[in-house]
Amino acid sequence: MKIKFLGAAREVTGSKFLITTDSGRRLLLDCGMFQGKGLETDEMNRTLGFDPETIDHIILTHAHIDHSGLIPYMYRFGFRGSVICTNATRDLCSIMLADSAFIQEHDSRTFNKRRAKKGLPLSTPLYTQEDAAECMKHFIGIPGNMNFRIDDSIKVRFTNTGHMLGSGVANLQIKENGQLKRIAYTGDIGRPVNRLLPSPVPFPQSDILITESTYGDRLHEDYEHADTELLQILTRTCVDNGGKLIIPSFSVGRTQEIVYSLNNFFNQGKLPRIDIFVDSPLAVNATSVFRMNTEWFNSEFQNVLKTDADPFGFNSLFYITRQEDSKKLNDHKKPCVIISASGMAEAGRIKHHLANNISNPSTTVLFVGYCSPTTLGARILNGNNEVSIHGTVYPVNAEIRKIESFSGHADYNEMIGFLKCQNNKELERTFLVHGEYETQVNYSARLQKEGFSKIDIPSQGQEYTI
Repeated sequence: MKIKFLGAAREVTGSKFLITTDSGRRLLLDCGMFQGKGLETDEMNRTLGFDPETIDHIILTHAHIDHSGLIPYMYRFGFRGSVICTNATRDLCSIMLADSAFIQEHDSRTFNKRRAKKGLPLSTPLYTQEDAAECMKHFIGIPGNMNFRIDDSIKVRFTNTGHMLGSGVANLQIKENGQLKRIAYTGDIGRPVNRLLPSPVPFPQSDILITESTYGDRLHEDYEHADTELLQILTRTCVDNGGKLIIPSFSVGRTQEIVYSLNNFFNQGKLPRIDIFVDSPLAVNATSVFRMNTEWFNSEFQNVLKTDADPFGFNSLFYITRQEDSKKLNDHKKPCVIISASGMAEAGRIKHHLANNISNPSTTVLFVGYCSPTTLGARILNGNNEVSIHGTVYPVNAEIRKIESFSGHADYNEMIGFLKCQNNKELERTFLVHGEYETQVNYSARLQKEGFSKIDIPSQGQEYTI
């Protein structure tokens, strides 16, 4: 059996790992899109490293686009196998992949207007909304923690990682040549305490462990501190300074967490009387999916539901879907909060809000998650005096803040704590993925101190026999 690392290898996007059994079965662990590298990203996404027609099954750990975003592209070029994931992941993918296709079609039209004027060849989106809809016919949603028999030699079971709605460790059992190989791929690991989701749970013993390492070199503050800081930043920006608080946020998961915190402030009488806008069609649709999957939430959230029928809604909160309503926010002169995608400020409506507000000293831009080093979000966080947005350079006069502990990724102590359910003596090999290389080197050293050995940090395209 072989495994080839075709994405998220010494970087944080494009998760994609190909398992080829001795009998020729081909399983793809996640099928994520590379993000945040400009024109280079497009070429990377179009170069899969395999023929989609040859893939029998995609095992999908969760719905984030850097893990699921190339499934419609696979379909477009001949993939007709099954996509196996949890029911909640399937529900989220149905809206997230459609949204990804819509953005690509829109961006392609905009880009091609410029290219046509210059006499350059026109670009095409990776896939269309039709491809996104058609590929959903190949999804098989299964309950969490259920042993699912793919065929006579392969079984999979998803155990909760607490990273996002429906996320799970993919625990594979593959039998060949009379021997059983246990492979665990963690996907992204959530934090042990979460506003919405249950804590990650121990997962079955594996022989081969593939695990993320995004925050392998840092520690988070606790959630209570994050909520306090959020309220302080909001109050200073909107009440004391009379400005706008702009929050780039991922539409699925992070946005709902922030809204839930704001809802709690509202219920407690702590929220200032200002308008709060969630400006993202995807976030609106995702919130509906969250409302329909409350069984995935933790006990604290379930208790809130007993007295608050809608923890994702309150009187001063407005969800915006129409583009014309989004544009009206440019003329909104009163202090307000605007939460908009994407979290790394690489695409979507957030770029327009940043363009209109980042030069205003009364504005605060608050980042609440990880920004890949090459993204607009990272350039802003790095303290650049000016940034280019849609080809125009803007001076950065706004206050720039970040709250790390809103991250959906565990820090290194939390990841190590999660992995301690594994008996190191039974692990044949551990692969670190989904992290910047320097971070992975540091994390590997920490794991070795905890008794983990035979740790590899695969490079892009590297293949191992396991």
